Amino acid sequence: MLGAMLDPSERRRLRRAVARLHDWYRGAARDLPWRRTRDPYAIWISEAMLQQTQVTTVLPYFAAWLEAFPDVAALARADEQDVLRRWEGLGYYSRARNLHRAAKIVVETNGGRVPADPEAFRALPGVGPYTCAAVMSIAFDRDMAVVDGNVKRVLARLFALSAPSARDYDGLAAALLPPGTAALHNQAMMELGARLCTPRSPVCEGCPLARVCRARAAGEPGAFPPRRERPEVPHRRFAVGLVLRRGEVLVDRRPPGGLLGGLWEFPRVELHGDEDASASLAAGLRQALGVAVRATERLPDVTHAYSHFRVTLEPWLCERARGGARAREGPPTCWVAVDRLEELPMSTADRKLMRGLRRALGV
Repeated sequence: MLGAMLDPSERRRLRRAVARLHDWYRGAARDLPWRRTRDPYAIWISEAMLQQTQVTTVLPYFAAWLEAFPDVAALARADEQDVLRRWEGLGYYSRARNLHRAAKIVVETNGGRVPADPEAFRALPGVGPYTCAAVMSIAFDRDMAVVDGNVKRVLARLFALSAPSARDYDGLAAALLPPGTAALHNQAMMELGARLCTPRSPVCEGCPLARVCRARAAGEPGAFPPRRERPEVPHRRFAVGLVLRRGEVLVDRRPPGGLLGGLWEFPRVELHGDEDASASLAAGLRQALGVAVRATERLPDVTHAYSHFRVTLEPWLCERARGGARAREGPPTCWVAVDRLEELPMSTADRKLMRGLRRALGV
């Protein structure tokens, strides 16, 4: 492990650099609401929200979440649909479902108090090594080094790592952590990566670690960590049925696991090649939901990008086919008044479909 291989003189230089880093953070840190508290629940929520999500996006969600669910007990009591609705737009909905499940466990096993023991906290749904280290260090002063994407980038440049492994990152992060400073140190490392040591065009001037940064000394800080070629992002097409009945529209709830688990959506059929969208939609809805429909009008397409693929949704206004079967009602399928769709947790893409539907209906 690389952290154990640092010689004494380098360790001394790094200790001095880390002290400069801490001083820099004290003066330059952004004023963020989760930094004004040591409440482990609030810090836990912030760390869950910040995964794969920009700070500016998280800020309003964080405030609204704590207003709705101010503590673990309130979250545990909440209905899952309300939890998902509060998370709507943040994506990666398994984070919200895991928080909800974990809150129930904490209430049942620890009286509603977030466990201060790392092993107990790590055992909760959705808590991985990063979240555990972040919450334990920031809320409970545990000497645990955080390793997220920002920290990895700082370490890769600081030590000019050409092919770092997870163990390398963990070892070096731990070696840089001065005992008793974990809350300050971890946040300083993450802030440095977010503010100065950015993925492109790092700002080396003014960086508190510049004097000991090997990548800067080599004259190519932006070359670390080595960039991987991104694979081509798959593209998928779906025909979506906006099936109407006396002011109501048919919606279907996704299974609880997987992508967008537990959210409501307008029923859809995946399209392949040049197949006829309206015919495929009618056949697919009959097979999946037991409803016979006729597509009457195509609305403007909706496009959306997920982390590992992008989609084009082709929405069609549909009416019941004469003599056709009725949709099988009851979970997970039901009719909802168009003006009450806002009450259901839905994905960003389905919200776009909803707005298109309302424009088409003039409501």
